[in-house]
Amino acid sequence: MAEVRFPPQERPVSTVVETDVLIVGSGPAGASAALALSTYGVPNLVVTRYASLADTPRAHITNQRTMEVLRDLGVEQEVVAQATPQHLMGNTTFCTSLAGEELGRVRSWGNDPLVQAEHELASPTRMCDMPQHLMEPVLVDAAVARGTRLRFETEYLSHTQDADGVTATVRDRLRGDTYEIRAKYLIGADGGRSKVASDAGLPMGGQMGVAGSVNIVFEADLTRYTAHRPSTLYWVLAPGATVGGIGAGLVRCVRPWTEWLIVWGYDVTAGAPDLTTAYAESVVRKLVGDDDIPVTIKSSSAWTVNEMYAERYSNGRVFCAGDAVHRHPPSNGLGSNTSIQDAYNLAWKLKLVLDGTAGPALLDSYTAERAPVGRQIVTRANRSIRETAPVFEALDGLSPQTPEQLWANIAARKDATEAAEKQRDRLREAIAFKVYEFNAHGVDLNQRYTSHAIVPDGTPDPGFARDPELHHQPSSRPGARLPHAWITSGTRTLSTLDTVGRGRFTLLTGIGGEGWVRAAEAQDIEIATVVIGPGQEFEDPYGDWARLREITDTGALLVRPDGFVAFRHASAAPDAGELLADTLRRILGHA
Repeated sequence: MAEVRFPPQERPVSTVVETDVLIVGSGPAGASAALALSTYGVPNLVVTRYASLADTPRAHITNQRTMEVLRDLGVEQEVVAQATPQHLMGNTTFCTSLAGEELGRVRSWGNDPLVQAEHELASPTRMCDMPQHLMEPVLVDAAVARGTRLRFETEYLSHTQDADGVTATVRDRLRGDTYEIRAKYLIGADGGRSKVASDAGLPMGGQMGVAGSVNIVFEADLTRYTAHRPSTLYWVLAPGATVGGIGAGLVRCVRPWTEWLIVWGYDVTAGAPDLTTAYAESVVRKLVGDDDIPVTIKSSSAWTVNEMYAERYSNGRVFCAGDAVHRHPPSNGLGSNTSIQDAYNLAWKLKLVLDGTAGPALLDSYTAERAPVGRQIVTRANRSIRETAPVFEALDGLSPQTPEQLWANIAARKDATEAAEKQRDRLREAIAFKVYEFNAHGVDLNQRYTSHAIVPDGTPDPGFARDPELHHQPSSRPGARLPHAWITSGTRTLSTLDTVGRGRFTLLTGIGGEGWVRAAEAQDIEIATVVIGPGQEFEDPYGDWARLREITDTGALLVRPDGFVAFRHASAAPDAGELLADTLRRILGHA
């Protein structure tokens, strides 16, 4: 019998595919959502319109909070093994080219000795530089190994939803036919031009396309210009560097010291340049400053700087995460970090709703908690671009002028005159102020959630003692991330953060907190219990936990699966069981 062939538009729709959670997109948000859901035992399916995972470095800075998430999900060591370590990231250099004059440096990404101490006190993890084309396989491989189904070359087209679920229509880009996927929930993690977010009608603030940029990935051995000042980023102040882009020319290390990515701006009103190999090599030569060193161009792509954020992250059973809901330049290294943390926040809530432990109202807390974070990081990243202008201003490099005049201005800073001394002062101050981009430890760790999944304890908020963008301030207040302290269990040393997570709630108390332990064990939901004190399973030999916990030995902290404090009681309570039950009803949407 002859094979029956249908024209593409007449091919029959295949049998409906079913899953609990459909994830559109395999980038950091989608891949980490899949990993978390599969770790929690939730069936999920990832579709991506592309034939492979990321093939360019793109996002790369991986901060401590994200490393904590990856630690809980069991892939921290895989990331550490492939990433550029923190000590090779931190000599952020401002120069006329890599081979040219150096104008100054900023100790970055926790490598300033004082900031490094804050990093070590804040977390059991270390930040690192993990390019996206290396990060995605780690996340996806682990997700698939734990049960995620993954379909490449599968394009999301549309969705409809009803009271029981979501029906998405997708197109197999290899066969050309369309079919339906039926899921109880849909996660749109399909990037900065998210069709899922658009179809879901998520309201957006801000604007797209505020400036034009080009990424150029290339190979070159730049050891002679970089190994003595190891860094992730080298900022180049050259003629044309203030046109579009991210405030200056940028040479970014992908792999020390032979693989690189350049960011160079263009006038977005005039359109992107013709990205020929010759054009790409000319930009590389301009920023490297060496016309003789061998260079191999690997890829070039144009993109736009965006300043847009979603005001709401969900509509019914459709949720969006990552660049779909916060679109911004790479400044501060916040993109993939916030994306992974979005997914981590959402995954445990979906798990508890799907298994009947929580009511659907729990999912309302996703927008309440993550949308303010998204808006903050969009604002911070775009402000960082604007904070580069004073570096040029110190060199009188913003007004229209010839390249020769800019070089003369740069040279003038070396003169033995009062004017040159003032210029040097302005330049040092402008470069030092970039700490808000390169050492914003508080932006990374100071999230404070407010939602019905957080139960206030009635105490006044003390605010922040220091700049909340630059400095992390640990707190056990409901809505804050559980403070890190090193404790021991037998011969093991572990973080307080290692006692929580793994998809379940945890109650922490001390000697005399037996009433809280009994209360936790009496609940219908699984709650791990951690008693810290002399002679207990966990001990506090340094006294760090006693200083950070902000409760007495007999008090209690109830910590959510994502490591955030949900409930705090300073001391013992005769009605601990009732308090804990009421708290859980509220958090789980049963109140």
